[in-house]
Amino acid sequence: MQVTRRRRRDEKGLTSLLRRRLPLVTAGTTAVAVALAGTAVASTHQFGTEQVGQVTNKGQVVSSDQYIAPYGDRLVLQKGKIMSSTVSPDGSHLAASVTDGGMALAIIDLKNWKVQQYVGNNAAADLRIPGNDVGQEGPTYSPDGSQVWLGQSDGYRKFTVNPDGSLANPTFVTIPADGSKRALVGAAVFSPDSSTVYSAVNGQNRVVAIDTATGTIKQSWAVGNAPRGMVMVGSKLYVSNEGGRPAKPGEPTINSYGTQVPASQVTAATTTGTVSVIDVSNPAAAPASIDVGLHPTAVYAKNGAVFVTNTATNNVSVIDTRRGKVVQTIATQPWPEASVGYEPDGVTLTDDGHLLVSLGRANAVAVYKYNNPLEPVSYIGLLPTDYFPAEIATVGKDIVVSNTRGVDARRTTTAAGHATHDTTSSLTKFSLPDDHTIRANTGKVFDQNGWTKGSAQVATDKGHRNPVPVPAKLGDPSTIKHVFLIVKENRTYDQLYGDIPAGNGDPALAQYGENVTPNQHAMAKQFGLYDNTYDVGTNSAEGHNWLMQADNPEYTESTAGQYTRSYDTENDALGHQKSGFIWTGAQAAGKSVKDFGEFQSIESKPAGASWQNLYCDTKNMVATGQNTAYPIQTGSAIPSLNAVSVPGFPLFDTSVPDIYKSEIWKRDFEKNGPANLNMFWLSNDHTGGPPSGAAQVADNDLATGKIVDEISHSKYWKDSAIFIVEDDSQAGLDHVDGHRAPIQIISPWAQHGAVDSRYYTQITMIRTIEQILGMKPMNQKDTAATPMATAFTTKPDYTPFTSVPNRTSLTAGLSTLPSCGADVPAAQNPTAAPAPKATVPADQQAVAAKWDAWKSQQRLTGPNAKADFANPAQMNHFDWYQAHDWSTPYPGESKIFAPADVPGAVIPSAENDG
Repeated sequence: MQVTRRRRRDEKGLTSLLRRRLPLVTAGTTAVAVALAGTAVASTHQFGTEQVGQVTNKGQVVSSDQYIAPYGDRLVLQKGKIMSSTVSPDGSHLAASVTDGGMALAIIDLKNWKVQQYVGNNAAADLRIPGNDVGQEGPTYSPDGSQVWLGQSDGYRKFTVNPDGSLANPTFVTIPADGSKRALVGAAVFSPDSSTVYSAVNGQNRVVAIDTATGTIKQSWAVGNAPRGMVMVGSKLYVSNEGGRPAKPGEPTINSYGTQVPASQVTAATTTGTVSVIDVSNPAAAPASIDVGLHPTAVYAKNGAVFVTNTATNNVSVIDTRRGKVVQTIATQPWPEASVGYEPDGVTLTDDGHLLVSLGRANAVAVYKYNNPLEPVSYIGLLPTDYFPAEIATVGKDIVVSNTRGVDARRTTTAAGHATHDTTSSLTKFSLPDDHTIRANTGKVFDQNGWTKGSAQVATDKGHRNPVPVPAKLGDPSTIKHVFLIVKENRTYDQLYGDIPAGNGDPALAQYGENVTPNQHAMAKQFGLYDNTYDVGTNSAEGHNWLMQADNPEYTESTAGQYTRSYDTENDALGHQKSGFIWTGAQAAGKSVKDFGEFQSIESKPAGASWQNLYCDTKNMVATGQNTAYPIQTGSAIPSLNAVSVPGFPLFDTSVPDIYKSEIWKRDFEKNGPANLNMFWLSNDHTGGPPSGAAQVADNDLATGKIVDEISHSKYWKDSAIFIVEDDSQAGLDHVDGHRAPIQIISPWAQHGAVDSRYYTQITMIRTIEQILGMKPMNQKDTAATPMATAFTTKPDYTPFTSVPNRTSLTAGLSTLPSCGADVPAAQNPTAAPAPKATVPADQQAVAAKWDAWKSQQRLTGPNAKADFANPAQMNHFDWYQAHDWSTPYPGESKIFAPADVPGAVIPSAENDG
């Protein structure tokens, strides 16, 4: 769909926005300035006002502060993300597990460079199977190429391979659950005679031997935590344990799928990584253990060496198979400014001695000259790939790379806009060029990632500079002392602001316009409109990580096909980076922190704490000043987060009004004041609770307005900045890109009344907070990001924000009204699109009843509420139908569907995939 041209009309009191459109920053000019002056600048300076999806001379703009332009040939897969892949023994085909597109498996004809077959439970699949869940590793070919085994939640889907390379005859080989622990299998390795499959049973911390003829388990070995990759050398299996070794008595631990694994109590990240060695010729012997780096993932063997990629410590361990120990550790940290965040996740060795390592978060392959295990490698350089290379293999003289996210969420669809679940993946292939070409491409990779010298300079003359809102160097004084980060759920820019003429919006996609979100529209008018900002993640599992860690660690990225082990990684040590979280970084910089629900995972509510009763309780608290009658207990599995969390503030639970949450916060704010960093989770714009979707978005809008009002009328306003952001933008369509999302920056020091069309992302927002508070960036992603200094001014405007009443009834859609009565909203703006009526026309009541039955099964309310549990395609349709009074089909469709008939409804929910 073509991008809608920006409309310059003086409507709805937005003339100030039109007068103060911020100037463009051109990519070419900035790049030249860097080259000539050697100035330390980072990636977003290069983007200017470019949009995601644009193809420039640096490559295509993606939503992660990067350009992509791979070396070699590209094949784009239109049906989801590649999780893992394996080349057939004869090199003719590649089998790739895929997710987020209604498929589980793709077979690629490498000779003809095309997708030959899709396998899944989608009606469009060439071969149908019951489930789309896929594991982190595999699929696996038998040595003779006659079978493919695909890892799934409870075992393996076994296929026979036809002469043309396609698959047939799917059967399932079950690995029983161990109590509450399902198999969640990792890699599978065949014995040379194909009589046995050795399986890394990730969920049960063991490896089993399976008889391929009968499917029975013949042997089991206990290994380390979360076994994942595996390779056989002679009679020995080398197994990477992503969670490291078992914990010792009294050792600090954090939970991971029911196992307490050795982990830091501050960063909550694992502190060990191991490779188990099993001698299958002596099955009674206990496996040996070799210490490697953190989060060992891929294992690859050739010429007497086993190579292990350690994604968290950003290096590769080389195990000499004759000596049985690590003899060399290869750094995969190409940019001196940051030591972590590159995430090596695949490795291969060419016959002529070139070692290649895929760097997932850098969109690159690192190339080394390798001779033998004992001789140190020599680094040659980098080759660019597509978005998040996950697997790499040699196929004859070619190198084939599987890129998990391909060309970003740019799938070709018939919809009237883009969505985050329009995911793609890709294969790239090339013949390894000479060293000179590799070195020449290294600069291209640096440019595409924004890796420039001095990107995170630390002040050495502290106290000798005048304060500015966003200091140029870390540690220099800021005029801002209190940062408020308000995290919300799932909306695109067009859904919220598509009705604002001054911005680049599509009013046809404006689902919750001014009469539903009057406060956010008023904030945009007063404090500025940002219409080119992107949320990086596809869903909540990714989005909260991007905000709390400035990354979605490789573990969470690679488990997207099977979220059974953990979806929200708040309570799983494997989902945490060793460099910590935004709150631990703030504390390390000497700053105080308060958390109100964000990244928490534990909640208990007293009897009677229904949405209706909490709504009335909120009204009573406001009227009388009394405390809540329904104190809610919350917590986290992460000790360092518990230490800074304010009791009683609920986490994600759409049966708790957001105005209740804002009132709980207000009491603490007025009594104790703010911290330097204050984090919130206001989640009801997710929708799915007892009121209608529009009512919940209005509740979220009012709570946000009240918080901003309270801060801006307090003594802390003069040195405060409020950042409002969605965790992701998966819940609807946007005409520019599904990752484009609404943000707000609210401060006396923020630009007022402007339309800012510069390219920003969640990563640049987090880097801005780090810069203000003097925090060290967490990894290479936020190190490379440019602080949003251009969104601020040195001439403050102390005018406070006054919240406006809701214009959509907060009780709309309730089947049972609260005892204190229905909410009566303020009058609507007659020039804006009217708010939904929360009524169903007679001719749509039957289909609406089916949707109500569907909604009741979605785990959207209560202590066990799960963000994104509902299938995303279904949830988005349900919200759209409600927001349009059941009278308008979803954009790009011709009718209103029942839940089971929604196109794309086979996409797994958060239980398997978000």
